[in-house]
Amino acid sequence: MLRAKELHPENILFTGSDGLLGTEFKKQFPLAIYTNRTDFDIENYSQISEYIIDKKIGIIIHAAAFTSPPKVDSNPLKAIDANIIGTSNVVKLCINNNIKLLYISTDYVFRGDHGNYSESDEVFPINKYAVSKLGGECAVKMYDNSLIIRTSFGPNIFPYEKAFIDQWTSRESVSEITAKIIKLLNSELTGIIHIGSKPRTVFEYAKSLDPSKDLKELSIKDINFVVPVDTSLDCSRFDSIINH
Repeated sequence: MLRAKELHPENILFTGSDGLLGTEFKKQFPLAIYTNRTDFDIENYSQISEYIIDKKIGIIIHAAAFTSPPKVDSNPLKAIDANIIGTSNVVKLCINNNIKLLYISTDYVFRGDHGNYSESDEVFPINKYAVSKLGGECAVKMYDNSLIIRTSFGPNIFPYEKAFIDQWTSRESVSEITAKIIKLLNSELTGIIHIGSKPRTVFEYAKSLDPSKDLKELSIKDINFVVPVDTSLDCSRFDSIINH
């Protein structure tokens, strides 16, 4: 395995490069290897195993996922294939090739009943999307040389006209989260780490992106799918490591 100080951008492979996080990573970290489902289908172990032959991959950042909670509710099989089986395949690939794995997970693995969750707090997902991401975490935990990154992010410009006033989060813009993940690439850190802002409502998060935006208030009681009330994260471990 390549040690952190020996890593170069071309030794880092990113899955799910067409997603929100992948698009931003390409801007901030352009020399990494970016894959999509056509050339690196995580549901096809033979294909992804063949893809890395002759490539000196030291880290895989695994961000590919089926991420829409309401769509997961209507198509749980797709979530099983992508988020659980696909992630398990990436874990197997890393084990078999001695590659470090950074798995992008979610704050939704928590029940959402009190917030400010630490890395050691009990997980209790309340929707099927979160269950599928926790399934991915279970696979990743089978591999010692891995880091689970629990976080929440959105576009750099808030895309909606309304935002929740009664849901609390540590969500940040994708550009801010990307910059923080990049800071971990040369770290030997393993286990679990939380990345995000101090607790705030989704409405406050949205206003922080554009204070002048005429944003309307929305309640989680007004939607037809289940979301947790408060999944804000205790990010002090990350802050202490980065500021050390």
